[in-house]
Amino acid sequence: MRSLGYTFKNKALLKRALTHSSKSENNYERLEFLGDSILDFVVGEYFYLNCDEGEGKLSVNRSHFVSENYLAKIFDDFDLENDVEMGKSYQGSLSKSIKGDVIEALIAAIYLDGGLENAKKFVYNNFALENYKEVLDDNYKSKLQELVQGNFKCKMSYDTILTQNGFVSTFYMDEDGIASGSGSTKQEAEQMAAKNAINRLFVIKGTK
Repeated sequence: MRSLGYTFKNKALLKRALTHSSKSENNYERLEFLGDSILDFVVGEYFYLNCDEGEGKLSVNRSHFVSENYLAKIFDDFDLENDVEMGKSYQGSLSKSIKGDVIEALIAAIYLDGGLENAKKFVYNNFALENYKEVLDDNYKSKLQELVQGNFKCKMSYDTILTQNGFVSTFYMDEDGIASGSGSTKQEAEQMAAKNAINRLFVIKGTK
């Protein structure tokens, strides 16, 4: 494990943050719940203070840095695979979901052990929030799913049809068609529909 950049006074908190439910009842699940909220706040505050954009664009920025994929990357950067205690019932490599949960649990553990400023310092030092303008994320379907799940309670679906010029896809929230997109393949059409839905739902007109 690469150094976390923080020294725990209560080592039991660190151990708990690295313990899966398959191993012990004293596991990271409750810490993960708290860490999720702390991470949302810290990242949201950072963009409020440092990003001169509308609310929708701020939400898009935040969703990238709190996403499962990004948290799994942070986990891998710290090389934590062999430090997480798993029960014998768990087989195989750790999933992205578990990796993300562990990072959130660590943030909560740092908060409980050393306060909000130390938790914030951990995020600032390791999440590269200042590079948000350089982030290239064209997986619009994944981004849209994260945004919708974080802001709405609804069923999401795509209706994609073959046309003479390729494919046309429409993104639905429950029964409401939100946006459509076209492409030479089904995947391209759905990605364009997702991109257009993000622009309609979350990016305020006049921002990019």
